[in-house]
Amino acid sequence: MKIVVGNGLLEKIGNYCRKLGFNEKVLVLTGPHVYYVAGKTVLDYLEDSRINADYFIVKEPTFDVVEEVQEVIREVRPETLVAVGGGKVIDVAKLASFRENLPFISVPTAASHDGIASPSVSLKRRDRTPVSLMAQPPMAIIADVDVIMRAPSRLLASGCGDIVAKLTAVRDARLAYMIKGEYCGDYALSLALLSAKHVMRSVDLIARRSEAGVRTLIEALISCGVAMSIAGSSRPCSGSEHLFSHALDLIAPKPALHGEQVGVGTIMMAYLHRMNWRRVKEFLRRVGAPTTAKELGIDEYYVVEALTIAHKVKPRRYTILGETGLTWEAAERLAKATGVIE
Repeated sequence: MKIVVGNGLLEKIGNYCRKLGFNEKVLVLTGPHVYYVAGKTVLDYLEDSRINADYFIVKEPTFDVVEEVQEVIREVRPETLVAVGGGKVIDVAKLASFRENLPFISVPTAASHDGIASPSVSLKRRDRTPVSLMAQPPMAIIADVDVIMRAPSRLLASGCGDIVAKLTAVRDARLAYMIKGEYCGDYALSLALLSAKHVMRSVDLIARRSEAGVRTLIEALISCGVAMSIAGSSRPCSGSEHLFSHALDLIAPKPALHGEQVGVGTIMMAYLHRMNWRRVKEFLRRVGAPTTAKELGIDEYYVVEALTIAHKVKPRRYTILGETGLTWEAAERLAKATGVIE
């Protein structure tokens, strides 16, 4: 995997494609809004480099859209996909390229979660239920700091939520090993944990939205993606806090951003693990991420309900929630004890 993090990288996209051996034709995937932010720029620079470039607008992250992209791939026959956008665009590119046996290049436009570098995919079925599966990581990641710094602050805060989640995810992985004998390599777990700790130490830089802070977050998100590739699963980066978020996706009328939800989930799961949950909450508050149901924009009822069903989302993924989960009373006490609900 080639990783480049720096300034003014979009204008070099043609050079990077050629260095990777893609000289003739590429297919650019981007979003409806991101097309005007960075997608069209990438297309123009590819054309300047005399690389044929078609494009496809990803409107939503569904399996139907993945199949549409596959049809375009068979028709256009590109050498690679270039995914320009956030997690939704990149996830569609991951699965479509994996199914069609093509490499893909990740060009993130926001540092909102670790999907920019991981092999993990999160998509929706026709009934809107979310599904997580493993596909392939990008062949290369080209992260233009200038572009990412222009993204809304909310997306950066969401990325912080996804990073801090590694604290409880790693605890869950080690618990699963002790209770169930489930192996997950310590190197992958240590890398995920290091990423979370480094970002938390950089809270002042991130809170100021400084370039150094944004770079730190981008590099940490990429490192977490690498950790998942090493482990061959999302285990080092996704535990009980992610199960809570997935449960919210299933039941809440209007879920919040992925990183926002897992951040709030991390506060509560850190409490269950007897970790310093207040430090997690303070970190999220300082970077501008939600710490309560009200700040998430989700009714308190759904937070409690999500806590009671989270263990059922991935029954084979053992976490601090155990195999029977939390009762309504226990879930409500947990959410109140951490100040997530009043």
